[in-house]
Amino acid sequence: MQGKFAEDYVRVVASAAGLLVYKYDLDVDGIDLGFRYSGRVGMVASPAIEVQVKSWSRPRVEGGAFVYDGLDEVQYNKLVDGPFSVPRYLFLVVVPSEREEYTRFETDGMKLRQLAYFTDLRGERAVARPDRRRQRRVRIPVGNLLTPRTLLGLVGGAEGAYDGHG
Repeated sequence: MQGKFAEDYVRVVASAAGLLVYKYDLDVDGIDLGFRYSGRVGMVASPAIEVQVKSWSRPRVEGGAFVYDGLDEVQYNKLVDGPFSVPRYLFLVVVPSEREEYTRFETDGMKLRQLAYFTDLRGERAVARPDRRRQRRVRIPVGNLLTPRTLLGLVGGAEGAYDGHG
């Protein structure tokens, strides 16, 4: 349920950004969701990104970054072992530990809890002999908050919203 909520959370952010969301029939390439801007950005028509979405209910922060050990080496390589024709990102949705806390209803509406973050692993070194039994640590800056504006910037649908690194 936690992973499903994380994907749904990200879909809500994409809807608020006006992006199209797609999901492949099979997860054979380590991609959970894709996002596409409907239209042109400069010389590019319909820019897109693909993401792997992870959820986490017990986050650990060190030195301004989440220290995440939830990717196995095969998953990690599917995010770094490019180059890819469509950029790939890792999205980390921090969720409450209790499912009943995922949403909160108040007089002004429903709130989704808690927050999502992103990182670009381009330029990282792939694991030479990846093993699903070994975890790969990644750092996700706490400043990389996923919002409609930053998601548009990642996709390329908002000039200057986000430069795609960091």
